[in-house]
Amino acid sequence: MSLLSDPMGDGLLVPELVTRAPRWAGPGTLGSLLLLLGITFVTCCIAVYRERYRRLVRHIDRIPGPATVPIVGNALQINADREELFNRIIASRKLYGRHQGISRIWNGLTPYVLISKAQVVEKILSSTRNIEKGRDYEFLQPWLGTGLLTSSAGKWQHRRKILTPAFHFRILSDFVGVFNQQASVLVDKLRSELGNDAGFDCVRYVTLCSLDIICETAMGCPVYAQQQSDSEYVKAHEKIGEIMLNRLQKLWLHPDAVFCCTGQYREQRRCLDILHGFSYRMIGERRAMIQASKGTDPFYDDCSAGTGRKQLAFLDLLIEASDGGRVLSDADIREEVDTFILGGHDTTSTAISWTLFLLGTEPTVQERAIAEIDEVMGGDRERCPTMRELAEMRYLEACVKEALRLYPSIPVIGRRLTEDVQLDEYLLPAGTNAVIVVYQLHRDPAIFPNPDKFNPDHFLPTAGAETRHPFAYIPFSAGPRNCIGQKFGALEAKAVLVAILRQFRVEAVDRREDLTLYGELVLRSKDGLKIRIEKRE
Repeated sequence: MSLLSDPMGDGLLVPELVTRAPRWAGPGTLGSLLLLLGITFVTCCIAVYRERYRRLVRHIDRIPGPATVPIVGNALQINADREELFNRIIASRKLYGRHQGISRIWNGLTPYVLISKAQVVEKILSSTRNIEKGRDYEFLQPWLGTGLLTSSAGKWQHRRKILTPAFHFRILSDFVGVFNQQASVLVDKLRSELGNDAGFDCVRYVTLCSLDIICETAMGCPVYAQQQSDSEYVKAHEKIGEIMLNRLQKLWLHPDAVFCCTGQYREQRRCLDILHGFSYRMIGERRAMIQASKGTDPFYDDCSAGTGRKQLAFLDLLIEASDGGRVLSDADIREEVDTFILGGHDTTSTAISWTLFLLGTEPTVQERAIAEIDEVMGGDRERCPTMRELAEMRYLEACVKEALRLYPSIPVIGRRLTEDVQLDEYLLPAGTNAVIVVYQLHRDPAIFPNPDKFNPDHFLPTAGAETRHPFAYIPFSAGPRNCIGQKFGALEAKAVLVAILRQFRVEAVDRREDLTLYGELVLRSKDGLKIRIEKRE
């Protein structure tokens, strides 16, 4: 080892070994070393992934289910039109998971475990860790972003804490006026169907009414959907749901690179421009209104303090909570407003429509419901009900709950497991898509005797509803990630039904046995739900 004088001239001697890099560590050799390390890292990642996937396959294939084709799985079997797809899912559950309440299918290389027993459902939905939404919810993200419905666990917990005050009992009470006002418009529209013996599809009327309600309560702005059903906004809402369901069913449309080359992608973009543009415009207008009114309008000052009594839209509450964009940006607010509109639009209108149809199949149940309405309202069929009066209509509420038992608005609920779940006989490994088949869960004869019969008594106190398994009836999901707006939806359904039943006697045109069901974003009947109405004396 030779020694060199210090170049700074301070008399220190530095070993040559320290000041000169070894000859084997040239730039080319260093690049090769980094490349080798990179290859080793990728190889290890692939090996770990393959081992985890083998483990997933090993456990999933122990669960009963239909025979699969390599790579494709059961994708060919579920590539059916929307009506046939729902029937195949129900048939698969009956054939392979009747007793254990669990079966599986493979959509390509992605496993889905179908569950319809309360005890098994509880292990999934009660978890505070397995709260990630299923993979299929990703197809809603172009529309809803990562709002409350589609967000990951961490973001969801933060948002839920911010949004919960928006569904306070007092605020819901303020919305009853909107419910009653739009229900009156619906009744006026239905009068045109008096004398129509062939019947009409009630879903279309109720859906437009519900859209008016949710837009006014969410954004503080009526869209007049019932008067202008051909508006761009209404059509965009209808179209985008069809596009997303079609993409979900077709395996080859799942990759973004493929979907972006289709005409449906361009149509989706057009719909999103309309929907997002409207939401952003309303956010800007409401923000400006609130800023201009602060200090001059006691309405906004009182509402900020939590003491206001005038109606306040969800959008206003979100803008207040945003703290000038520091907590929630305009994009964040738009995600939640669009989520409110989707979650409070189709789901509630579907519940109301099914309840109307089922009341039309059981005249005695319908008369018992109107008798209760008359008793609570003192025989007055013109005055609008108050929040307290709606709360007193327990039998009408039981009718809505029974309709949601037989025909839940959301027929399946998805969760992507982030950790293993041990069932009695099977292990569901992390990475599994657990699908709760609510439609069949609600028809378990061990919990609901004669489960296909429309019997609102199931939900009266004398029926032992309090002792029923808490996860046997979950129309609004259950556990920590249940529906934040379930009280809102139930209150709206009762208000709209009161308005209709006080004016009309309803009769179902079709038999329930003749309906062809399918799952879109919600549970629908292929040819709608046809009813006849006549003026109630």
